[in-house]
Amino acid sequence: MEKTLISVVGPTAIGKTAMAISLALHFDTEIISSDSRQFYKEMRIGTAVPVLEELQAVKHHFIQHKSIFDRYSVGDFERDALQLLDKLFSEKDIVVMVGGSGLYNDAVTKGLDKFPKIDLDIRKQLNKVYEENGIEKIQEQLKVADSVYYQRVDKENPHRLIRALEVCLGTGKPYSSFLAKAKKSRPFRTIIIGLKADRQLVYDRINTRVDDMIAQGLVSEVEKLKKHQNLNALQTVGYKELFNYFEENWSLDFAISEIKKNTRRFAKRQMTWFKKNKDTVWVPYDIGTKELISRVAHEVSGLTGS
Repeated sequence: MEKTLISVVGPTAIGKTAMAISLALHFDTEIISSDSRQFYKEMRIGTAVPVLEELQAVKHHFIQHKSIFDRYSVGDFERDALQLLDKLFSEKDIVVMVGGSGLYNDAVTKGLDKFPKIDLDIRKQLNKVYEENGIEKIQEQLKVADSVYYQRVDKENPHRLIRALEVCLGTGKPYSSFLAKAKKSRPFRTIIIGLKADRQLVYDRINTRVDDMIAQGLVSEVEKLKKHQNLNALQTVGYKELFNYFEENWSLDFAISEIKKNTRRFAKRQMTWFKKNKDTVWVPYDIGTKELISRVAHEVSGLTGS
């Protein structure tokens, strides 16, 4: 059988973890997490890390294996994930990957675009601008430097904004001019399974998840991290809003409402990203396990020609 990576994608809170576990159990394999915020061991509640029972049901990789103090880029993840896949595929015909971080999924399945080396002083200067003037200043600069990429980037993600802007300033060319180059070949085939549901249902599930996180102790988790709030890893929905609460800019109720609103916006951006891939096999979020396995097994058979 040809080696196959099953990548499970979809918006946050739709049930990707449960689906990935069902698939991994059926195919007797392991799971790679491509959720870029579940990498960090200090961020358990706010990133919806799989519970102990789920982690014990199937072996997971790239879950809380880093600290927020570590520098760990999407390029690092691409390298580490490919090395792990090489090892797993020596023992398994199928591996499951799951996560809602579109860029990290694409890094594994397609490869990253290549950029020239940029002087680190440019990033330091941009970080200083961000710290002193806020994200709006960085947004304004990128809009001028690369209006094309500005239209598609997550404008609330300072790391992405600064990365794009440093390339613009360091090369004198738009960041977007380096994107969408030739796809890298991989020594495995990929099936992408996307979970779908009505938008309102996704939003309702998000609201419920946020309430559950608060009940589980998210406020206390964030309070322990507030002195490190400028770290890139913590520029994350669920954390940024509560930092405003601890700085007494917002009430707790308002911060929670903002977490829900910003998570809904994030889910919308996720779906925009995933829908760009025309090869994705979309299934209902509540598809039964038997039907799911049948559908995926058919896709695997179709890819391998068996």
